[in-house]
Amino acid sequence: MKNPLVSVIIPVYNMEAFLAEAIDSVLASTYPNFEIIVVDDGSTDQSPVIAQHYSERDTRIRFYRQSNRGVAAARNLALQEARGEFILPVDADDKISKIFLETAAKALVQLPQVKIVTCEYEYFGEKKGKGKYRPYHRRLIARKNVINNCSMYRRTDALKVGGYCEEIIGREDWEFWISLLKNGGEVEHLSETGFYYRIRSNSKRITDRKLKKHIIDVLNRRHKAFFYRELGGKLHYRRSLSRLLNFFYHCYKPETFFVHPDFKEEEEFFYSLPDIFDNQGETIHSGRNIIKIFNAGNRKWVVKSFQSPNVVNRFIYGIFRKSKARRSYEYALKLLSLGIATPQPIGYYEQKILFLFHKSFYVSERSECNHRFEELIRDVNFPDREKILKAVARFTAELHEKGVLHSDYSAGNILFSQTNDDIHIELIDLNRLKFGKISKTAGCRNFERLNLEPEALKTMAEEYAVARGFEKQECVELVQRYRWKKHKNISSLQPKN
Repeated sequence: MKNPLVSVIIPVYNMEAFLAEAIDSVLASTYPNFEIIVVDDGSTDQSPVIAQHYSERDTRIRFYRQSNRGVAAARNLALQEARGEFILPVDADDKISKIFLETAAKALVQLPQVKIVTCEYEYFGEKKGKGKYRPYHRRLIARKNVINNCSMYRRTDALKVGGYCEEIIGREDWEFWISLLKNGGEVEHLSETGFYYRIRSNSKRITDRKLKKHIIDVLNRRHKAFFYRELGGKLHYRRSLSRLLNFFYHCYKPETFFVHPDFKEEEEFFYSLPDIFDNQGETIHSGRNIIKIFNAGNRKWVVKSFQSPNVVNRFIYGIFRKSKARRSYEYALKLLSLGIATPQPIGYYEQKILFLFHKSFYVSERSECNHRFEELIRDVNFPDREKILKAVARFTAELHEKGVLHSDYSAGNILFSQTNDDIHIELIDLNRLKFGKISKTAGCRNFERLNLEPEALKTMAEEYAVARGFEKQECVELVQRYRWKKHKNISSLQPKN
């Protein structure tokens, strides 16, 4: 479209003295294709009457009302009702120039890499003069809002980030710009004056200054990954000192966040894990290590928190050895590259205190497999049990042929699912893998933790021998010999009731 529809959204709360002037400034625009959406946010003065009058007089203006829920909620309602491809928010006490809609829309049409078009601005009201423009870059907007509230953007981009944050009280435009830009996109600055900003002693911008702590706390919670990238850590109340303070903090308590490149858009959740792990998520295992399931958008992620090691190992892991979380992530990638199924790795987190290792998390997607090998141990009547045992034996042989030895190859770490004749098997708990040539003896010994009755182990040993080209009876004898002593007293299992 040569002139895409622009939706100008005007939230209103008790602005009867200024609303008409704001609407008139938009109606005077040179741009031929726009609509105005006015949302009254529970005004107690004549603002709704004025807005209703304009909407009845001009079909380009639509008027909505809501109970007092704040400017962010009012803008979100306008976003939902907007029909335009482009959005321009205008506060009810401000004005725009005649050419701003035209020049800003032209920029968005011609520059697809641009997410926001801003402009020069002037003060009027209790203060007059030209506003000071500071060129945008992400590190600067991490500390200071350098983009006018009255700037044009695409509606699709706004809906993708969930619109304006209704939790934050004050500086909601700053939070919104961060949401739009933190994962990429450019800002185009127009040299013409397009926006007139009214200065009032009781304006919202002045009163918002009292909410500094609340605003920064919400920003840190919602955009932790962004601040860590741009400021080396959180945004501090002394914003200009954030990078310096974070440098010294991370000298004392260094952290490593590593997120798989395919999941960068969801890294905010990943970065929040150290803060939310203890009191959120569904616990599925609690022992030496804790495993929880979290909802991350439309996905379910499994997060494993590894127990903090003893002092000696804290020193070793802090300086010489990779953490269990990092090994789990790297080994998962290696297994997938070898064609061995394991849940998709998302990333890992490590934290040290000075040079001593403190804690770590490993994050992966939740497996689609709905059974664990331990079910075959408990229930000798499990459907197609022998077929599944043979499939697991062949899977074990494949691991060993590809040079992978799982040092904790136990019933809880082998997952499987069955669809008709297809048996899908996955391996989990990967921090204790070894790589290299796997001998017949080492391979047969790898079955030692599988607490099966002798006949079932014989079935697996024979299938394993065939898959690797070994002599059957020799493998059966080796598997039985290396079976854990505490398992050898089992001669048979009773069917599960």
